[in-house]
Order: sequence, then structure tokens, then C-alpha cells
Amino acid sequence: MTLAARITRHPIAYEPDRGADAVGLLPAQPPEIRELLQGAAGCSPYLAGLIARETDWLAPVLSGDPETALAEILSDIAAMPPDQHRPGLRQAKRRVALLTALCDLGGVWDLETVTGALTDFADASVESVLRALVAAEVSRGKLPGATADDVPTAAGMVVLAMGKMGAHELNYSSDIDLICLFDQSRFDPADYLDARAAFVRVTRKLTATLSDLTGDGYVLRTDLRLRPDAAVTPVCMAMEPAERYYESLGRTWERAAHIKARPCAGDLAAGWAYLDRLRPFVWRKHLDFAAIQDAHDMRITIRNHKGLHGNALEGRDLKLGAGGIREIEFFTQTRQLIAGGRDPDLRVRDTVTGLARLADKGWIPVDVAETLTREYRHHREVEHRLQMINDAQTHTLPKTEPGFDRLARFMGQGDTAALRADLADRLNRVASLAEGFFTPGATATTPVAPPEGHGDIVERWTTYPALRSARAVEIFQRLKPDILARLNRASRPAEALAAFDGFLSGLPAGVQLFALFQANPQLVDLIVDIAATAPELALYLSRNAGVLDAVIGGDFFADWPGQAGLAALLAQELARFDDYERQLDAARRWKKEWHFRIGVHLLRGLIDPETASAQYADLAAAVVHALWDSVVASFAQKHGMPPGNGAMVLGMGSLGAGALTARSDLDLIVIYDPADVEASDCPRPLPSRTYYARLTQALVTALSAPMAEGKLYEVDMRLRPSGNQGPVATSLKAFRSYQRKQAWVWEHLALTRARPVAGSAPLCARVERFRARLLADKADRNAIIEAVIDMRARLAGARPVADRWETKAGPGRAQDIELIAGACALAAGNPATQVGAQLRACPEWVTPAEAATLSETYDLLRRVQVAGKLLSEKPLQPETLGNGARDFLLRATDTPSPEQLGDTLDSQTKAAADLIATILTRKPEVT
Repeated sequence: MTLAARITRHPIAYEPDRGADAVGLLPAQPPEIRELLQGAAGCSPYLAGLIARETDWLAPVLSGDPETALAEILSDIAAMPPDQHRPGLRQAKRRVALLTALCDLGGVWDLETVTGALTDFADASVESVLRALVAAEVSRGKLPGATADDVPTAAGMVVLAMGKMGAHELNYSSDIDLICLFDQSRFDPADYLDARAAFVRVTRKLTATLSDLTGDGYVLRTDLRLRPDAAVTPVCMAMEPAERYYESLGRTWERAAHIKARPCAGDLAAGWAYLDRLRPFVWRKHLDFAAIQDAHDMRITIRNHKGLHGNALEGRDLKLGAGGIREIEFFTQTRQLIAGGRDPDLRVRDTVTGLARLADKGWIPVDVAETLTREYRHHREVEHRLQMINDAQTHTLPKTEPGFDRLARFMGQGDTAALRADLADRLNRVASLAEGFFTPGATATTPVAPPEGHGDIVERWTTYPALRSARAVEIFQRLKPDILARLNRASRPAEALAAFDGFLSGLPAGVQLFALFQANPQLVDLIVDIAATAPELALYLSRNAGVLDAVIGGDFFADWPGQAGLAALLAQELARFDDYERQLDAARRWKKEWHFRIGVHLLRGLIDPETASAQYADLAAAVVHALWDSVVASFAQKHGMPPGNGAMVLGMGSLGAGALTARSDLDLIVIYDPADVEASDCPRPLPSRTYYARLTQALVTALSAPMAEGKLYEVDMRLRPSGNQGPVATSLKAFRSYQRKQAWVWEHLALTRARPVAGSAPLCARVERFRARLLADKADRNAIIEAVIDMRARLAGARPVADRWETKAGPGRAQDIELIAGACALAAGNPATQVGAQLRACPEWVTPAEAATLSETYDLLRRVQVAGKLLSEKPLQPETLGNGARDFLLRATDTPSPEQLGDTLDSQTKAAADLIATILTRKPEVT
């Protein structure tokens, strides 16, 4: 569609005579074009001059579509001979400036298309000049080892577009911010200095070609000051020292700058690889609320340096002033820095998309995103009009009434007062939103006293590691009154203070966490709650504060996703990383967050202990399931894909029964089916038995090895055939044979609490079918009873009951009830894995009433066990617990006092022990 057919608006000529002169140069144009030309030239001396100079080129362009005209300009630039760069690029600049101005003023292109066209021109210009200059260095033999074949990739040099150019957001008369680098790995170390000198020459000539003002004007003003330590480093530097700089000295503003960075010319592949290596610097793995203060400090520094205080419209800086363009960019980029490390979807370069993503992810309200997007687009349009007047890199609103009259007409408005009022409203809206984000609420200035008699605790806070930096002290001093106020509101203030003190003393550093508290004050209540209830969990939290990210950045209170949902989420997280060790650390971070969520939900009464136990099991099974694929993929890189039909992981014990605590180990068996394949197929093959043994060891290491993010789980494989004497991985054939011919009854009982959790789906199904058949085949009730009696005696001798609070070992306790439940399932040949269903599986031996009694006791023991393991890894002793922990234990067990809970445990476990003994005296015949 032609340009004329797409015009929806036009400026009003501020200088009608100048506008009429422009129309007179193109008399044959239709009315809508004449109105556009009159308004453009009548408001902008610069555009009037361009129309006069480019009349012959403009006439046919106006009758065609503007996209074709732009594409032809860019094509000409790409094919431009080096000796034509200075005049040719300046002519191209004039034409792009005129075309984009008319499309902008006429409403033919939206803001993104306008800024995209300006950016495409900048990209094409930089690429064309860079390639020609590198080719010249190669032809002169100044780039060691480089040949003509290296010219398309600029012999390893890359230009990074930063700022608005990087985001495809160039304004009408924008400078371009560039960082020039080269890949030092393409050169022999002995040639490093010569190569660097050549690239420095290329960079200086590149900027001169683009920036020098000649009789034909200039192309693009270039700025190289965003490179690392610009005052002392060469204008083109090697990637390796640049990376070292950012790793050791990089600042928040440099992280923000790299949000928009992209390679625009030269060796693009090397440029993208370089930015990928910088990803940990830009995108922190934890929520980075400290970036808010850094960004706020930058705002204040800029305003002070530029003298940008005051709210008058006259002379106001539309870019840097309050409520201006930079406010919206800071708002967006800071939120991206906070959460982008956790969510790659937020790592976008342009501001409008960034706002939309932040709203989609719940980081900002939708109406705020819509408001800032609308004002950003309007601000940018005003900015373009200001710059179009005289092709000036300005962001300053007019200082005179005639200046505002011109701007109003350029915006297509005949009412200057209305324009001024609208601008003021928009600036004030943005300023209010930005100020609310960067300085949310007034800081309390009135000191708050600690609970009476405990001032010494507060006084020693300044000696803790978390408060050793001036920045941490500064933030904490702002937080301290609110923290003390919240502690004083606790039901037991002195206990809450002592618990919070324990948490604070364990923090290795404070800036990030204190910034997190400042931005999310409700977290202080959560910390106080956790610390006062479960001090060990608070200590864990002080050493793993990153799990709080999940409270702020995730669906912390959403519905539980279940085992399959968790496995899918973890698989998605692992897929973000190519490196195996990074996958293992990512799995540890992810697991800690979900593990923490279960504990918090249990502490706060959002779920009961039974639900928490099932969720801990879901989480463990999901981790094994998702991590298995990563382990296999990593192992296969060296030793080929698993031979035969692959392997599966059988969860045993509490994992198999779907009932874990916060501190449970994982009982696992790995079963494989080589299908008569002798070895893996690869350059470094392994015999099938060796392959699966080593693969199993790799799985155990992946789960239990201590790494930077800790470990996932302790793993116990003693339930495999022949225990510690048998191979760590068992073939399916050997497993079947052993279970049918050699296994003891207790090993069949162990299989009553088994389920597949990972590995080959067909093999999982085969193993589960075999388990069900085996249980049916081994339902010899007399042999089962004899074995259970023997096992109870052995267990009683090995670990006598220590005290009334022992929940696992001893007559009538959890292990004893699990044993009789497994016996019921085996006697009935029933594949059920959970205690309640197992106890009901054989009613002709254990009556429904007896099953209900044992289930009730088991449920109470499990509630005590699950709650106790959350509170401490030590044996439960209610008399040593703090008040908050005792209240939690009683709430979890639905009992009014520790004494009554102990009495109930005594009576119910004794009754259960007597009942089990009675059940085992029965000698039912096999039916």
C-alpha cells in the first residue's frame, strides 16, 4: 500500500510560507501528501531542507510504499564501495531521515517501526564500513594470519550495539553507543598486540567515517564510552579481559546496559557467545532487589549532575528529568534485573516488550504496564519532534511560548495550552509511578525499642557478618524500626527477637537480603514466624536465603502441581543449561525452593502433616525422574546411549510408599534390561553390566554429591538384591530370578513399598507388572507370619525404645505397623504401597476394625514424625522446644498439651503393639 493511502494524521504548519515552498517542489502530489509536506516543512527547517535537497528521489518514493524505499537504501549501503562511504552514507542518512520523519508524522509507521528503521540504517552503516576497513587491514598484512576468507566475520572483531541501538529503539537524532571487541582466540598469543593495534585502527576509522561532519553532513555520532573502564582501555579490546572486568568490577549500571546489548556487525557468532558468557554477570541467579537502590542512586546522581530539579515544563529534560523517558527505562530494566536471572522470558531488550512481560509474569500490575507503555510511546514521539526541528540531539522541551507553539503544531495540535496540560499530566503520572517504585513509602524515623530487657541483643547486631559492609548497614538501618515493630507485635516478643537474632547471626552477607526485605516487608513476618517456630529451619534459611525468591517470584501459594507437574517444571529448568554441572546446581536450587515451600505451608497450617509427607515424596520422585534424563545424557556423551532397553529406578521404603519427611533419605534400586546387547555402541564402549553400574554411580553422585548449592538427597541402595554385596545395578533377568528363587520374605515385604520413579517407561511398566505377579505368587501367610515374628524380634534387640517420643522404632510404632501392613499386602498378593490400603488388604486376617486402630496410631506417629523432622534433626523432646515450636507440634497433632500428646502416644502404641502380637498368633491357612 502506498504511503499516501496510509496517512492518518499530519502536522500543522507553524511557518506556512516554508511549508508552501516545500509543496511547490512537488506540485503533482495528492492532497494528503501536500498536507503532510506542508506541515513537516512548516514546522521543521531541517525537514524543509531535506525535501529541497532530495526532491528528485522523494517524488517516486511518495507514490510507492515506504518499506520498499527503505529496503533499497539498506541494499545500496550493503553494496557500497569503500571509496563512496563518506558521501554515500551521508546521502543515505538524509533519505532515511526524511522517509522515517514523513512516515512518523503521517502516522504511517508506529513508534517501533520508526525506531526499527533508524536502527536498521545504523546496523547497515556500521557493518558496511567495518567490513571494508577490516578488508583493508587484511590486504595490507596488518592482521596476523588473516586472509580474505576472514573478512565476512571481520577477522574476529565484533561491534556490540548498546542502549537504544541494541534494543532497536534509536531516536530520530540519536548517538549510537558501541562496544568494539575482538576474539583473541583467533590469533596466536605472539600476535596479540599486532592484532589489537589493527582493530584499534579499524575502530578509530569506523567512528571517524560515521561521525565526521562534512559538507554532506554526518552519518551517526558514535560513543565508545560504555566499554569496560573506558578511561584507560583501548577503543577495541579483547573479549577475555572484558569478561574479567565484568566478573570482578562490573557495576549495576553496566548490568543494566547489557540488557539491551546485541552484536550488530562483524563476527556475530563470537559476539553472541561473548554475551552468553556474560549472562551470569547480567542475570543473577537470585532475585536482586539491591538493584532498586542502585538504580535510584543513579537517578539522583543524574539529576544532581544535570541540575534536573523542578517541575516546570519550560526547558524540562524529557529524557532525564522526573517523569521522563529514562524513568520508564529504569523502572523496566530494574525489574528485569531483579527477576530476569530466574525467568529468561524477562530478558528482552526493548522497553515496551519488557513492560508487557513484567505484567504477564505478575511483577507489575497490568494497568501500570499499560500506563507506562502509553506514556513511553508518547514521550518518544515528542522527543522525535524536538529532534526533527533542527536535527539536534536534544531532549529539552522549549523554553519559550513560541517554542511550545511550534511543538504543538508539530504534534498536530492547534491548542498549545492543551498540549502543555497533557504533557504535564503525563510527566506527573510517570514520576508518581517511578517514585513509588524506587522509594516506596517514607522510612520510619522514630526509633523503636526492642522488647523490654533485650536491648543487648539488638546492640550486637552490628557485629554480625551480614552487617560488615556500609551498604548493608545503610539498608538495615532503614529496616530496623519496622523489624522491631513487627517483633514487638509477635505473641511472644522476647522469644521472637531471640529467634530473629539467631537468623541474623547466621547470614553470611546482608545487602541482597535486606534489599529484598525493604522491597517486600511482609517477608519479615515470615522470617519471624519461621525463626520463632523452627530455629533450625531459620538457620538453614540464613544460609540459603535464595529460597525466599520463590515466595516473591513464584506461585508460592498456588495449588500443588503434583509429581508429574513438578518433574515437568524441573525438566524445563534443567533445559536452560547445556553444562551438566550447572544442571546439577540448578536442580539443587530448584529443589531447595520447593522443599522450603512445603515446610512453610506446614508451619503456617496451610497443609497438614500427611499432605506435607506426600508432597515431600512427590518432590523427591520428581527430582529423581527429571535428573535421571540429565545423568543419562551426560553419561551417554562418553559411553554411548544405554544398551538394550535401558534402565529404570525403583523407589523403595518411604519414597515407594509416597510418604517422606523433611529429612528423609532415598532408598533406590536401579534395574536394567540389556536385551542381550553386550556393550554400548560408541568409540569408548562399555560392557552392559559395567555401563549400568557406572550409570547408577553417576545417579547417586548427582543426587548426593555436595556442590556449591549443597546436595539433593542422601541415597541408600542396600535394598537391592544381595544388599551391599550385590552389584549396584541389577539386570531385569537377575532381579526376577533372585526374587523368585533366592529372596527372603523380608525382601518381598520390602517390595510391598516399591514403585517406579524414573527411567524407561516400558521397563517401568514391566517391573511393576512383575512386582504385582511376584506378590501374588509369594502369598504364603504362614511363612510371612514366621518371618515377621523373627524380624520384630531382631529389630527389638537391635534398637530398644529409648523414650515415649520415639516414633519410628519399637513395638507398636511406625516401623512395626509398616511391617504388619506389608505383611497384609503380601499375604493378599495386593500391590498397594501405602500403609492404610495395605492394612485393609487382607480382612480375613486383619479385621477392618483392627486395621482402623492400627491406621489411627500410625497416622498419629507420622504426624509427630513429620512435624518433628521439620523442627529439628535431633530426636523430638517437647520439653526443650520453644513456645512457637510446641504450639506448632500440638497444632499438627491436634492435641491440647505436650503431656496429653505423650500420654496418647503411650497408650496407642502399647495398644498397637498388643494388637500386632495378637494378629501374629493367628495361623491362617493359605486360601
